Amino acid sequence: MGTTATQPSLWDRSRQAVVASIFDTAMRLFAEQGYEATTIAQIAKEAGISQRSLFRYFGTKEDIVCGEQEELGELMRATVEAQPAAATPWEALRAGFEVLMEAHGDPGQLLEITALIFDTPPLRARYTQKRLRWQEMVLPAVTARMADGKGAGPGLELRAAAVTATVFACVDAATEAWVRSGGSADLAALYDEALAAIRG
Repeated sequence: MGTTATQPSLWDRSRQAVVASIFDTAMRLFAEQGYEATTIAQIAKEAGISQRSLFRYFGTKEDIVCGEQEELGELMRATVEAQPAAATPWEALRAGFEVLMEAHGDPGQLLEITALIFDTPPLRARYTQKRLRWQEMVLPAVTARMADGKGAGPGLELRAAAVTATVFACVDAATEAWVRSGGSADLAALYDEALAAIRG
């Protein structure tokens, strides 16, 4: 029988298993000996694959931790676009981030990944690069929503860019506070507090 849209193929399941194995192996090694001290060769050996095979799944060591960001950015863009016409840009962007938090699934794993990113300069740089890409991806949807809300006119693109950048800055501030709390704080509540400080 053929596969359906809701049933991943055998190849997809095999690929997901290999990706998960590489990720789990890498995170264990990072925890044991540090990110900088861990090499691609070590990760591949511990995962039981060749370096060449590893590079089929991840282009760099940074991508093992941050590689999903492009897919998550697409998810956020689609979510923002799908919000009801009556939703403000602020509400649409918040909905986008809520979906991303749900997509991560395990809060413990998300905390581990985020803490590693924030504590490791090369990962932080890659994370920042990808987050800037997210802003580019969602900006057209925010601009269109502001225009539909009778915000069209001179300066529309600037205002949309400012709203988008503000939301991302609030998310980053909230995420850092969440990591500092050891994951005990409510991330969504921290975001709302950060945004209220800006808008208030």
